[in-house]
Amino acid sequence: MMTRQQFRDVAWGGLWKQNPGLAQLLGLCPILAVSTSVVNAVSLGLATVLVMAVANLAVASLRNFIPYEIRIPVFILIIAALVTMVDLAFNAYMHSLYLVLGIFIPLIVTNCIVLARVEAYAAKNGPLASTVDGLMMGIGLVWVLALLGGVRELIGAGTLLSGIDMIIPGAEALNVFGEDYPGFLLAILPPGAFFALGCLIAAYNAINARLAARARREPPPAAPDQEAGETAAAAS
Repeated sequence: MMTRQQFRDVAWGGLWKQNPGLAQLLGLCPILAVSTSVVNAVSLGLATVLVMAVANLAVASLRNFIPYEIRIPVFILIIAALVTMVDLAFNAYMHSLYLVLGIFIPLIVTNCIVLARVEAYAAKNGPLASTVDGLMMGIGLVWVLALLGGVRELIGAGTLLSGIDMIIPGAEALNVFGEDYPGFLLAILPPGAFFALGCLIAAYNAINARLAARARREPPPAAPDQEAGETAAAAS
């Protein structure tokens, strides 16, 4: 079982402190290649969330039965089996989106984020904690992908949720800047992905620096023994 504090630490680590896209800088290939729109980015991110959570659960449950010497091949086999199921599900139920994402769904197998969390966390912790870790790391990746895809799509094409009809038939994209917006091609091209991600990382580091400076200015909490002594002194 996880305590509330352990859950908060794992959640904060995945969503912000150890965010795979901004802090660890893992899995940059899909982050940069698929984040041309919100729909593409979030779709691949959610597929990665599912694979990470279930892979962590499977490895944590089987960690005592996997020989140490062959753990990496076994981890990759587990991840590959899960990715194959996700790939087939995309092909069966969202074929148009499957064609757009292309090779990047099977490439989840070799994604550094998935294998890193399996090796660093799931192989050393229980099933519940490992599942939460995979889920939070995945969600941390999803919000980075969604923000990056939204910024690139908005600046590049002036729209949001382009391609949503591939998931929800009949739905339409939001044309934010109107039909006359000429677009900014660089934002959608690969160099735009590097520029946008660099700006996000700079903002992330600036926020962390401000939080650290604020923490240094705040006085540390008093110890229980010190508080009891001050109360007794005041009473006397």
